[in-house]
Amino acid sequence: MTSTYDSDSAQGLGAQPEGFRAGFFALVGRPNAGKSTLTNALVGQKVAITSSKPQTTRHTIRGIVTRDYYQIVIVDTPGLHRPRTLLGERLNTLVHDTLAEVDVIGLCIPADQKIGPGDRHIAGDLAQLKSEKRRLKIIAVVTKIDAVSKDAVGEQLLAVQELMDFDDIVPVSSVKDLQLDVITDVIASHLPPSPQLYPADEITDEDHEKFIAELVREAALEGVRDELPHSLAVVVEEIVEDESQRDQPTKSVFGPGRLIVRVNIYVERPSQKAIVIGRGGSRLKEVGSTSRMGIQALMQRRIFLDLHVKVAKDWQRDPKQMRKLGF
Repeated sequence: MTSTYDSDSAQGLGAQPEGFRAGFFALVGRPNAGKSTLTNALVGQKVAITSSKPQTTRHTIRGIVTRDYYQIVIVDTPGLHRPRTLLGERLNTLVHDTLAEVDVIGLCIPADQKIGPGDRHIAGDLAQLKSEKRRLKIIAVVTKIDAVSKDAVGEQLLAVQELMDFDDIVPVSSVKDLQLDVITDVIASHLPPSPQLYPADEITDEDHEKFIAELVREAALEGVRDELPHSLAVVVEEIVEDESQRDQPTKSVFGPGRLIVRVNIYVERPSQKAIVIGRGGSRLKEVGSTSRMGIQALMQRRIFLDLHVKVAKDWQRDPKQMRKLGF
């Protein structure tokens, strides 16, 4: 993951003005610091799932922001945390491997929470990384400023300043769209001179199957117990044309024809399966209804979503099962 120029990959991207900048920007922070919400806000469209549950991001998701004079490729990483399972260890490794290859890192710190040991630990790691990679730029992003008073924001900014020597500190609110233009300009100012890395009309390089799985997982996470997010994995088994609906009349804005999307939701124990399904299948129906709307918007097709919940016992600790589930 570098922003060095590649003449072959740059073909078809169009001419860029002199001084154009492009590169990779990683968002890091402890779980539930607002990284995924900020990613979606900067891109202007949903590319990362969000949830009130911590540690819901499982992959490094790329969102792409293109302006007249720069292109920012945003990498939303899983939250750094003390790992308790093999999955947790692999997620932390994924974050550290990603950080070693980006141009700019943004440390997300919520304005409505006091700086804690987790923030200090991450800041220490980033300071060490910057000493090893001197071209790396690190900014602090104080998120959720809409949730507190201006005085509280000021106090948090002063506290953040003490964490490490940041190249910039920017307060933002993803919900209220506050300072989003400012932070994109700040990020761009630290990127290296480079042609575009992606076509201007692309907003993510996530493939459809992975994003569909994320939409289902996001819907399944809502309203469940605290321990369940870490045990949920979603796999798209297949996406096929529904031949029975090909020539059927429809009032749908997506026109005739329908896709069948078959998805398996994996949990670790039978008791968790009961939680996801709900009484009389009520929870699973809700998950299907919610995620189907997002999948239809993504695919621009009518969707028949075929959901199944299966038990993969202790999959977070089983390397063989983790590989099967895409980790």
